Amino acid sequence: MAKINKFMPARTHEGAKGRAFGPEQELRRAVMNSLLWEDQFYENGVSIAERIAGLVPAVAPETVVEIAISAREDMKLRHVPLLIVREMARHPEHRKLVADTLARIIQRPDELTEFLAIYWMDALGSMQQRKKAAVSAQAKKGLARAFTKFDAYQLAKYDRDGAVRLRDVLFLVHPKPKDAEQEKVWKQLAEGTLASPDTWEVSLSAGADKRETFERLIAEKKLGALALLRNLRGMQVAGVPKRTIAAALNDMRVDRVLPYRFIAAARFAPDLEPELEKAMFRSIEGHAQLTGKTTLLVDVSGSMSWEMSRQSVMTRLDAACGLAVLAREVCKDVEIFTFSNEVVKVPPRRGFALRDAILASQPHGGTQLGAAVAKVDRKGRRLIVFTDEQSHDRVEAPKGLGYMVNVASYQHGVGQGDWQRIDGFSEKILDWIIASEAR
Repeated sequence: MAKINKFMPARTHEGAKGRAFGPEQELRRAVMNSLLWEDQFYENGVSIAERIAGLVPAVAPETVVEIAISAREDMKLRHVPLLIVREMARHPEHRKLVADTLARIIQRPDELTEFLAIYWMDALGSMQQRKKAAVSAQAKKGLARAFTKFDAYQLAKYDRDGAVRLRDVLFLVHPKPKDAEQEKVWKQLAEGTLASPDTWEVSLSAGADKRETFERLIAEKKLGALALLRNLRGMQVAGVPKRTIAAALNDMRVDRVLPYRFIAAARFAPDLEPELEKAMFRSIEGHAQLTGKTTLLVDVSGSMSWEMSRQSVMTRLDAACGLAVLAREVCKDVEIFTFSNEVVKVPPRRGFALRDAILASQPHGGTQLGAAVAKVDRKGRRLIVFTDEQSHDRVEAPKGLGYMVNVASYQHGVGQGDWQRIDGFSEKILDWIIASEAR
């Protein structure tokens, strides 16, 4: 007979002794990197979503609300906060906070429809049958308040085909318009007569000449920084002159764009690297400095090569390279190492040259995180580790200030002792460290 009355230590997916977390820590960890229902290297998306749903009732309602808001506003995640609120609606103690939370975390019109799709996901039958399933009063109140946030342009932009349409939400929750103009817009939404917004997506899908459309949008400054970066390859294929694209990159606002965005863009427009690098350095100008001595340890194992999401061309390693580029510029004294099966010191290059050095530093193999930390960690230096926290070996406590930046939603992590844990990749990681140490 098998013995089941025995201690079962937490293990990472790679087999190392891991760290088990309490319900709040585990929920925060699972949420902050979660792209719902998308499989990751070691765990499938359904398991992650089920784990999040199971943890919500085990955590205090106010804490669950704080996690949902942080996921939406700080980590810029869209679906997982909606799942959290849907699970809150299932439990009496959490349900009373649903309306306020939902009204806050919904920041785009399509999140109204996504919430209802998630809400009805467990119901059996066709979507028409699911729509008859009762929606809680708190959820209706939150949706109604959120609906008033959006103007005609936003509603038209996100009034897309789908099992749940914006008009379905309108008819279900009966929001109260703020004024006569909003009431008129909602009537047009219900009747399907809202004017199409002038966006690059609409212009191109309408069959307009792509080169002329891109040139017009650039001239009229209707392409934001992220839209410009995402469409570089399309512009080149359409025949937009390189000088026109280069001028747009030179003129675009970069105050909200961090290095990893430029790194992802350069993969598809390598001949624009000089212009992209110039814009990237502009985005870093004036950034607060991180004083003291810093060691940045970057995971380049195989699992770090996975895309951040199905819709993204950016990998976890792209994000890590972006953080390294930023650290190279804002840290007074920084050494950069990569680790996989080995530990390799990266030469002190800048910009895209630093990215190239990181990517070429060693094969993307297994993960010996404990050995890597032991080799590079020294007293008197802060250590920042950028990883998915999987390892074959144990990771000891840092000798000084140690930050474990985790970019995956896996259940068990590594790192015992006094590590400062940052769950989730954010554009503000170094800003948080600077502010935290200042306090």
